[in-house]
Amino acid sequence: MRKQLHQMLRAIIRNCLILILTISAFTTQAQPDKDRQTVDILHYEATIEPDISEKTIRGAVSVQFRFLAGSPPRLELDCGRLTVERVVYQKSDVDFTRKGSQLIIPLPPASLRGKQKVRIFYWGQPAGGVQFFPESRQMYTVFSTNRWMPCRTAPADRASFDLQLILPQGLTAIANGKLRSKKTLTGGKVQLNWRMKRDVPVYCFGFAIGPLHLIIEREYGVKFQYLSADYSEAELREIFQETPRMLRFFERKAGVRYPGACYSQLLPKGQVSQEMQHFTVIRNTYGKQVLEEKEDINLGAHELAHQWWGNQVTCRDWRHFWLNEGMAVFMSSAYREYRFGREIYLEDIEAYRKAYQGVADKELDKPLQFPDWDHPTPEDRTLVYYKGAYFLHLLREELGERIFWKGIRRYTKKYFGKPVVSSDLQTIMEKVSRKDLSRLFAKWVYPAQ
Repeated sequence: MRKQLHQMLRAIIRNCLILILTISAFTTQAQPDKDRQTVDILHYEATIEPDISEKTIRGAVSVQFRFLAGSPPRLELDCGRLTVERVVYQKSDVDFTRKGSQLIIPLPPASLRGKQKVRIFYWGQPAGGVQFFPESRQMYTVFSTNRWMPCRTAPADRASFDLQLILPQGLTAIANGKLRSKKTLTGGKVQLNWRMKRDVPVYCFGFAIGPLHLIIEREYGVKFQYLSADYSEAELREIFQETPRMLRFFERKAGVRYPGACYSQLLPKGQVSQEMQHFTVIRNTYGKQVLEEKEDINLGAHELAHQWWGNQVTCRDWRHFWLNEGMAVFMSSAYREYRFGREIYLEDIEAYRKAYQGVADKELDKPLQFPDWDHPTPEDRTLVYYKGAYFLHLLREELGERIFWKGIRRYTKKYFGKPVVSSDLQTIMEKVSRKDLSRLFAKWVYPAQ
């Protein structure tokens, strides 16, 4: 049994690396420059029509924002390789320029006062950020929102989101927030309209489309939706039977209710997993994995944990990325401990320690707070996930059960909906424990001075 568990955990680590590699393509270009930090994006409203067969997207996005004090009257967004056709400000077309993936929109000095809005018309074949499967008429977004919609990419810049999605009749779609309306269009198309009022980082924006069958369950005041084209209704119920219990567990550990009325899980084509606000796409083979071994649910728990740690309590910049990913890895194992016992939890922790030790043995170890995240290596990403989770386990051992979880609740409550840095976690844990944790954090978290 022990050997079997180690084999499953190694498989989980390999599958998580697929997600990590996807993220790295985004984060290597996500460092905000000085000017971009002088703009506060308030809201995005997008109308998007994907063509799954051609792997293209055509869209328009209205960006509501305000310039902060001392900023130049210039809006800078990231739009990957998308082609921008027009930019409209106050009902008139305005000039714009491109610098690599950056879209630069000069505006008149009067725009420095109050809320402003521009509307951007664009199209393209996204280079990343979207997974297309024309043969099965499926697609879904993955992390890099700038690849399918012009936006700001800094994780600390949060905004609300309205989405109008145009698609052929007969397909099912999920997206962020609440589905407000559905309208039949000409040409065999429909328009679905979602609204997400809560501000979140843009990497949490997204949608998924396909000829999916849907089942709905309601527990703990939340609607749960499970979708797939490849698994039966009975299989979906079995695969995701732990989800409501997971959600309640994370609510208790966070001290904060799940921030939504609905949570959806989708098993689409492909081998990429990604959490978004209010839903998750999970690699297709996860379903088979759980049907074969009901305890092998780390990935599902990891992605659900991000609804608190990642989507809401969010690293201020990618140097503190471990606060998102290390926390989610650790929380997935804490849930497995709650459901299946201490031995399974310790098996997980040992796997994480070995993953970290493998990097250290190559003399590639780094502090969890990175000096930069410009060109992360596979070893860097292993550290963020697995060294991060292992450090949280050590912190738990140092503080004891009552104090550790009291600290997690206080940390989550204080920073829910806000950006965080590593010292925020240290400060909270020192306050609740009345211990000096500077040596422990200096050893594992902070770069050498």
